Amino acid sequence: MVLHRPRPIESGPLELQDVPVPAPREGELLVRVHVCGVCHTDLHVVQGEIPLPCLPLIPGHQIVGTVEHAVASGRFAAGDRAGIAWLRWTCGACEFCESGRENLCRRALFTGRDVNGGYAEYVTVPEPYAYRLPAGFADEQAAPLLCAGIIGYRSLRISGIQPGQRLGLYGFGASASIAIQVARHWGCEVFVFTRSESHRQSARELGAAWVGGAQDDPPAKVHASVIFAPAGSLVPDALRALERGGTVALAGIHMSEIPPLDYSAHLYHERAVRSVANATRQDGEELLALATQIPLVTRVQAFALGEANDALRALCESQTAGAIVLRISRNLHRS
Repeated sequence: MVLHRPRPIESGPLELQDVPVPAPREGELLVRVHVCGVCHTDLHVVQGEIPLPCLPLIPGHQIVGTVEHAVASGRFAAGDRAGIAWLRWTCGACEFCESGRENLCRRALFTGRDVNGGYAEYVTVPEPYAYRLPAGFADEQAAPLLCAGIIGYRSLRISGIQPGQRLGLYGFGASASIAIQVARHWGCEVFVFTRSESHRQSARELGAAWVGGAQDDPPAKVHASVIFAPAGSLVPDALRALERGGTVALAGIHMSEIPPLDYSAHLYHERAVRSVANATRQDGEELLALATQIPLVTRVQAFALGEANDALRALCESQTAGAIVLRISRNLHRS
């Protein structure tokens, strides 16, 4: 599914086309794609809400597939299952890479933005940036872990939430539905702020102690919050519900305008706002280890590859609870 020109999702910007199988370069894997998760970042890509270095482009960065061409003496062999996430390559030599913050590398490349992604039958990836996936997860259940899971996990870390504390989650899509499971595993009490009644029900089923709207007062102040919805208007609400010394983490790559903040009402007493930019490979490895340990449950709705515009429209309109995936191949790994 190829993007030639960013347009509103209602206009169906992705086109189904036959394209050549990509040729892996030295050090890269060629992966036959089984499924690819559908992410809000993909929606921002196809609608032109984030800069795109090149067009035409194939989106998609929550990729699960089988290695068809492997690097000699590498970590993967032909036939192995592999996962591919948003972070595709970093320089390894800048101050950010050398300090364990490769997610901030200025030269970083990202799957489905800088190079073609997983809304296709084949994709390539530098071997060090591919993930081994937990054996207990079928392809469709594993795909959301590769962005919704990883970003949700990094957002919890950036928020500074500690075991046993109170956590606020704003918006309850695929990422929040994984983050709440990690937080509950850490013994946190979780308050969920969302408008959708189906999302509220899903939050209750996953262990939310309280569910309400963004402008509602929770039973107590929260020690940290994560805003998953790309709505800047939620920032003042989240700060108002935040305990002294707490942090609000903004999990999206794109967000609408944040309203003016009142210093005394919103920020004083060492309250902080932090953005979450991408994720490191270490974040990914830690999240995948937790996925087996907890174990995480991912709820998915599947669409065919040719229905990618419909899948993105469903995501935009919050028509589903949990994650959306595209089925690319019929030969899926079931568990």
